Amino acid sequence: MGGVREVAASFVVAGPSGVAVRGRLKHLTGQDERVLRAVGAYQGGLASRDLKARCADGLNHSAESWAVRKRGLTGLSSSRIAGAITKASHDQWALARRCLAAHIRSLETGIRTLRHRLSLPVGAKGTKRAPGGYRSKGEWFHKSRRLKALEDRHAAAVADWQAGRVRVVRGGKRLLNTRHHLAEAGLSEEQWRQRWEAERWFLAADGESGKRYGNETIRVTPDGRVSIKLPAPLAHLANTEHGRYTLACKVAFAHRGVEWADRIEANSAVAYRIHYDTGRNRWYLTASWQKPVVQTVPLEAARVGGVIGVDTNADHFAAYRLDPRGNPVGNPHRFAYDLSGTAAHRDAQVRHALTRLLHWATRSGVTAIAIEDLNFGAEKTREKHGRRKRFRQLISGMPTGKFKARLVSMAAEHGLAIIAVDPAYTSMWGGQHWQKPLTTPHRKMSRHDAAGIAIGRRALGHPIRRRTTPPRAHQSDAHGHRTVQAAPGAPGREETRPRIPGPRTRSAPPDATRTRATRTPNTVRDVRSEQEWVQDSLLLTE
Repeated sequence: MGGVREVAASFVVAGPSGVAVRGRLKHLTGQDERVLRAVGAYQGGLASRDLKARCADGLNHSAESWAVRKRGLTGLSSSRIAGAITKASHDQWALARRCLAAHIRSLETGIRTLRHRLSLPVGAKGTKRAPGGYRSKGEWFHKSRRLKALEDRHAAAVADWQAGRVRVVRGGKRLLNTRHHLAEAGLSEEQWRQRWEAERWFLAADGESGKRYGNETIRVTPDGRVSIKLPAPLAHLANTEHGRYTLACKVAFAHRGVEWADRIEANSAVAYRIHYDTGRNRWYLTASWQKPVVQTVPLEAARVGGVIGVDTNADHFAAYRLDPRGNPVGNPHRFAYDLSGTAAHRDAQVRHALTRLLHWATRSGVTAIAIEDLNFGAEKTREKHGRRKRFRQLISGMPTGKFKARLVSMAAEHGLAIIAVDPAYTSMWGGQHWQKPLTTPHRKMSRHDAAGIAIGRRALGHPIRRRTTPPRAHQSDAHGHRTVQAAPGAPGREETRPRIPGPRTRSAPPDATRTRATRTPNTVRDVRSEQEWVQDSLLLTE
């Protein structure tokens, strides 16, 4: 198959580099809430002004300008708060910069696709790898106008990139635009204003190793007592010494609570963030810390106990267990989820599905989970699949990035490695080689289940194609286990076997030229047509 692209090598995904846990601040008094709102609003104003200054610096930002901004904020708050605000501003500018680069790449992809389709005749058929021409002259005309609009946007984005300009909204652009659509969002102006102000508060503090309980600004004791170092203008609100305010409630971390307690007992750095959920009218405290860099498990070690191949779909994960030799074990498993509704609901659905998957993997005794290294960035563009809106919505709704990030983090706690494989042809070859052989009256195999087998075999280093060896003289006693692997020297081990012309015996190698030359014609008409006809002279006799 000349059109088959080269399959990239599988690799073990690096483990998580940080941890974040959240606990609820219950039973806050009215004074507690007033202090938290005052501190958040005051520090949020400082953060807004600092972000404006950072964006104005653009590419001219330097360590000296950073120090000037920090000294200006120190007199208005404290040295630690000023450091947290300036660092957050720099991180937000860097994030906006990366988003601008991704936007430029997206525009370039759209422009390239439009130019290709506009260069083709109207009605030209496309291929699986490249779209064809447009259906009508009217559509061609509208797309030519869109090409001009995208080129103008691209030129403006490139100019912003070169000048170091970014577009940042503290509180979120989506929430800002909701102000003009309050009826559709089901919010009153007062509710929107409350949410907008809460999103712009700044109630966060970076951790410091060696300091008491790992943080001087927001301190949490082992028994859950929370205290905040107030900025200088709000020091009169303190209820304890050294300008600190201690909340009346306590916080508890149900998840990773023991790990968090060990860190603060050792005075290791822990960062905290206080967040107010306006929809639920609840206050939360999020604790986060970095994990030491752990050497990634070698690929061969991750394959020792077999793998579970997982095929990601729009509404479920299709998983199949494989032993180290690449043979499927048992029946396929499917873990369904619903991606409709709010972002919190979608996130919970993915998390619950992954929890069930990891529990099954732990019970099975495998050492790794194999997933596809998916990236639909170029596949869900409007220019490539403009009319196929449902298809674009389908691939846009698949939680590829969130699935991978959550799976890596959760699998590390279960001692499982994650192997990422090239997604090329897994569904096609899996359905071709494994769906029908494994289908029985008591087992229903879908194309997604077969893709899970293909993903697992690729992660184990085996070809996807199923090639059974001839029967043994004896069973496994004399020759070992039967194998379904293609030989290392087999041509095209991954794809479908190529058709080789000529005889099928090993005694005579296939030679198309020789066989064609010695082939006997099938009809008399072919023989006569290849010969030159000459009439014999007549024999005259007396």
